[in-house]
Amino acid sequence: MKPTWSPDSWRRSEARHQPVWPDEADLDRARKSLRDLPPLVFAGEARTLTDQLAAVSRGEAFLLQAGDCAESFDSSADSIRDRLRVILQMAIVLTYSGGLPVVKVGRIAGQFAKPRSSPTETRDDTELPSFLGHLVNDVGFSEAERQPDPERLITAYNRAASTLNLLRAFTQGGYADLSQVSSWNREFVATSPAGQRYSQMAEDIDRALQFMTACGISSVNTPQLHHVDFFTSHEALVLDYEEALTRQDSLTGNWYDCSAHMLWVGERTRQLDGAHVEFLRGVENPLGVKIGPTATIDQVVGLCEALNPDRIPGRLTLITRMGADAVAERLPPLLRRVTDAEHPVVWVTDPMHGNTYTSESGRKTRHFDQVLAEISGFFDAHHRAGTIAGGVHVELTGDDVTECLGGSDELVDGDLEQRYETMCDPRLNGRQSVDLAFRVSELLRG
Repeated sequence: MKPTWSPDSWRRSEARHQPVWPDEADLDRARKSLRDLPPLVFAGEARTLTDQLAAVSRGEAFLLQAGDCAESFDSSADSIRDRLRVILQMAIVLTYSGGLPVVKVGRIAGQFAKPRSSPTETRDDTELPSFLGHLVNDVGFSEAERQPDPERLITAYNRAASTLNLLRAFTQGGYADLSQVSSWNREFVATSPAGQRYSQMAEDIDRALQFMTACGISSVNTPQLHHVDFFTSHEALVLDYEEALTRQDSLTGNWYDCSAHMLWVGERTRQLDGAHVEFLRGVENPLGVKIGPTATIDQVVGLCEALNPDRIPGRLTLITRMGADAVAERLPPLLRRVTDAEHPVVWVTDPMHGNTYTSESGRKTRHFDQVLAEISGFFDAHHRAGTIAGGVHVELTGDDVTECLGGSDELVDGDLEQRYETMCDPRLNGRQSVDLAFRVSELLRG
């Protein structure tokens, strides 16, 4: 029998990749302030997402989980809108060309923390703590900027709240209306081959909407044409923040982490006896786990048992990040064993993290062809196993950056320095993201 769970029971276990806060009293004050603040999301919304993910697990829908690698406290309203727009564009492509409804989950309104491979960073002769995301410290390279600051937990809450407010306004207030599909095609997307393909699709949708309007069907009497469900997610990394935003639902008595609709545990913190798994096993949110090439079959099945012992469809998503060269070998045994154990998981591919490398110019990057190769290998493995390829999980931005190579723009190493703006990992830009959506929709059609 497992020990009784409580929001702070994770403190009995080893908690990896936690900040070394300089002052415990300051941390206590920040935690208390967070506990007194309203929830960012609500239990009913999380239950709705679980139901939609259950449909994904049955092959009745497809999951698109996308957003920034690490959100910035300095993101403007325009930047947030443009990120949402790219996700909506991808979802429209997947729905129209792939033939399935798309569950839309953003890496947004909380993706402020990142684990790092080293606790320190050295430049010239100076060694300082690594940048751990704006939730913890600042990206600038000085002792003051790299000092973990508990006050940032409060700032993160406020930034998440304002981002959520903006997202709800856009997705419920008309911006996501299907009649806006053509207007979403920004100039830098419209001038690309993928953008031109999108424009043709948008024209087809516009004609279909005109026909429906002529038949008396419009967004006035069909709300599904006027707004979309959009959910938030982030890696539940800094457990002081997650614990402080955990609330007991007044309707069911169950506990929910109200910092986001969906939380995931990362590749570096998915230890079965670790604090992150202990914390997440007790909240009723839909959960994800990143699964890399070193994960064993027993570890993966153990995570399924720990996080979804009741085998609730939609409760658990396994996000595989094997790398293009390893997916064909590493994924099939996991598919067979999890299926044999009768765990109704949602299988999703993260084709970004396993394909990161340092370019000749010294910048961290990913190549579009390798990203696509892992997605293709993911679909192929599921086809052979008779299981369901449930979704994709990608890092992207609505900004016109040059951080990933290849794609319809055929970006090369020398292009990286033009607009390399990420605080952490390289992201797909809008053109590459729409291009990827068309490629995935082709795989969905078989």
